[in-house]
Amino acid sequence: MANKKIIMSVTASAAIASAIFAAEEVEAASHKVQSGDSLWGIAQQYGTSVSSLKSINNLSSDLIFPNQVIETEKKSSNSNTNNNNTTKPSTTKSTYKVKSGDTLSGIASKHNISLSDLMKWNNLDTTLIYPGNVFVVSKGGSSNAPANNNNSGSSDKGSSSTGSSSVYVVKSGDTLSRIASKYSGVSVSDLKKWNNLSSDLILIGQKLSVNGKSSTGSNSSGASEKPTANVDYNVDKLISVAKSVSGVPYKWGGSTTSGFDCSGFIYYAYKQAGKSISRTSTDGYFNRSFYVNKPQVGDIVFFAGTYRAGISHMGIYLGNGDFIHAGSSTGVTISNVKDSYWSKHFDSYKRFY
Repeated sequence: MANKKIIMSVTASAAIASAIFAAEEVEAASHKVQSGDSLWGIAQQYGTSVSSLKSINNLSSDLIFPNQVIETEKKSSNSNTNNNNTTKPSTTKSTYKVKSGDTLSGIASKHNISLSDLMKWNNLDTTLIYPGNVFVVSKGGSSNAPANNNNSGSSDKGSSSTGSSSVYVVKSGDTLSRIASKYSGVSVSDLKKWNNLSSDLILIGQKLSVNGKSSTGSNSSGASEKPTANVDYNVDKLISVAKSVSGVPYKWGGSTTSGFDCSGFIYYAYKQAGKSISRTSTDGYFNRSFYVNKPQVGDIVFFAGTYRAGISHMGIYLGNGDFIHAGSSTGVTISNVKDSYWSKHFDSYKRFY
């Protein structure tokens, strides 16, 4: 009996450790709630909806708690004897309307299609999307969906200008091709030449010259070099701590100077800077932060589709497009959002609540 208790204790301890250090792994049919999780975040991670999770788990509210096991898909009924029936896709609709919090890779995962197909079917050259977009989500999707999804709520030419016809301020969902189409005789190559852009990447809040004339801040990323003032942690110390561990190797589930994964690095740096924060995954941190139009030093930059669908990587913003992060092949290092790889996976800038 004593040996049995020991075995059970060891097994339980191993299960707890596994849950902590594999917080970013995706299970097939259930999810063990981690600190910082929300039903919405779990729904996004598993390509389902909050209402479906509540129905499957008989939940009367959105309240969940750590270590609770949430079933993420309805178990098959034994009464179904027709083995020839194949599972239908998660949705029979051929179009999808973007909701707040959606990501392009998350939508692709939800509809069992690839991110490249979703972008190709909708003529997209960026993963930036915004609420109200309508996307074709099947190869034979309805042709009623706008080819470039220019339904930002206001399609008039000057809707995002600063009051001068020579300047355009980038908003969520914009692409260079979309902006060029607003102005007669303007091409993507013109915009890139006039604004000294080396790639198609543009950022929310960035000011672009749209007629060849110079405009103040036209080449700016929209980011302030000054640290955010109204936060509950020391930004200077955050950056100092983050840079002090440059070169520390990557370690899955790691959150100490012996090794970090991307979310463990965030946990370590922010905690050292005075932020009251719990150890969670990229999804957990994504769900406890809010979007910012103009990123500032100390904000978080998120990436999607790096090794799995949805939000999958993160780093700390340093300004001028630079961010410091724990990369799987480089360890803690500084990269730039305009780098060819990161620009393809860029999702958003956010700030902790």
